[in-house]
Amino acid sequence: MKKDRVKDLFLEQLRKVPNIQVAVEKVGVARSTVYKWRDEDPEFRESMENALIEGESMLNDLSENQLYSLILERHYPSIQFWLRHRNPRFRDKLEITTQRPEESTTAEEDEAIQRIADRYEPDIISLDEPRHDEQQTPDKLGGVDAEPSAAPGGDQA
Repeated sequence: MKKDRVKDLFLEQLRKVPNIQVAVEKVGVARSTVYKWRDEDPEFRESMENALIEGESMLNDLSENQLYSLILERHYPSIQFWLRHRNPRFRDKLEITTQRPEESTTAEEDEAIQRIADRYEPDIISLDEPRHDEQQTPDKLGGVDAEPSAAPGGDQA
């Protein structure tokens, strides 16, 4: 049937160039016709999706090969593109720094800050951990006695 032949030609073109408009122009069929086939025929829909995936994969391979060639020709923008997208050392970085005010916060403010921090980075950010500029004294360690505990297995009252 002619319709099946046109569908096959369209899918073949779609595998070569994953662009529906280009494929319909090459085959000589209306774009609306292709969408009608897609909506009415689940098998054609799946074939069309697979053809698009194959075409995109082929185009990605071609693009990577072109990029490799440009890198070998010492084309700086291509080298820069490759490094920024493939190597974490060359990615754009965003650094956020804050300064803690000299005043201390209230327990209520600390709890509010901790709730906000937990929403974004639970178990990573903790206001309970001492800052590196604070000394860990027994009273800051939650009231732990400075004296060593009794030896294991000994009598405890």
